[in-house]
Parts: sequence; structure tokens; C-alpha cells
Amino acid sequence: MTTRTPPAAGSQKWAGWITFAAIMLAVTGGINIVQGLAALLKDDYFVARSGSDLLVFDFTAFGWIMLVWGALQLLGGFSLAAGRGWARWFAILVACLSILLQIVFLAAYPIWSAIIIAFDVFVLLALTVHWDEARSRL
Repeated sequence: MTTRTPPAAGSQKWAGWITFAAIMLAVTGGINIVQGLAALLKDDYFVARSGSDLLVFDFTAFGWIMLVWGALQLLGGFSLAAGRGWARWFAILVACLSILLQIVFLAAYPIWSAIIIAFDVFVLLALTVHWDEARSRL
């Protein structure tokens, strides 16, 4: 019979950060879905526009991109919360690409995009710092 050594206090703290990352990724996905719906249903909702284009896309294309991207973020957040092995790297990739998408969106809604970028940075921090300690708790 083997006994499992209780995890150190530091690993418990970082396991909490993984839970935080899962929640923030899911929240960010939900926000991106709302942004996508707003771009699809009422493109004059966004205050700073340059004609009918949003840097490289029109609002309809950007709305669909945000809907799909939000769904991927939700998938990543729920999978991370469920402790799936592949979810960490998927969530890191999704958070990095989300930052790039929000940079495209900065012209239309700068404050909101900056908040989402900050959320994504927190997700990256939680998923990359002290991963070995946190993994022992999952």
C-alpha cells in the first residue's frame, strides 16, 4: 500500500490559480461571445468606427470570429476546470491568440479590449508560473 504525500502549501495556492485561470478564460469567452453578437446584431453599438470596416474585417466577419473564438475560450476554460491534460496548452494558445484579436478590436472599443487583454495576461500567468507545483494538486 502506498500513501500519497500531502502537497505543499505552495502547490495548493497555485492550484487555486489554475481554477482562477479556468474561470477567467470562460468569462472572457462569454464576453467575446457578447461582443460578437453585438457586432452582428447592432454594428453601430461600437463607438469608434472607421467606415464599415474594423481594421481588416467588416463588423459582420468580426462578429462571427468573436463568436467562434468565445466558444473556443469557453471550451478551454471548462476543459481546464475539468483537469484535462491537453487543456493547459490549449488555454495558453487561446489566451495568446485572444490578445492578438483584442489588439485588432482596440480601435473600436479600447477600454473593453484592454480589460480583456488584462484577463488574458492573468490566465497566462496562472497557467505558466509554478505549473509543476499546481499540477501536483490537480
